[in-house]
Amino acid sequence: MTKNWCVYLLECRDGTFYTGITNRLDERIQAHNTGKGAKYTRGRSPVTLLESMVCTSQSEALKVELLIKALPRANKRLYFSQVQQDDVA
Repeated sequence: MTKNWCVYLLECRDGTFYTGITNRLDERIQAHNTGKGAKYTRGRSPVTLLESMVCTSQSEALKVELLIKALPRANKRLYFSQVQQDDVA
């Protein structure tokens, strides 16, 4: 069984954002909240899922992750809503 890759945006306890990719979103968020996720989130838990989007492949997810990480903070959530609007249109 193939799992879809997704890009996700978290808000950490200190108000900072973290962007990552996974093919098991629920398990990954749990890992972040139990200190077994990314080094960045270990001292900043609990984290809250703000946005996520499904990608067609791991490669696409990595490219989108890099794109989002390069955006200013104010535009990160906006990116997800724009992509979702484009999918509907």
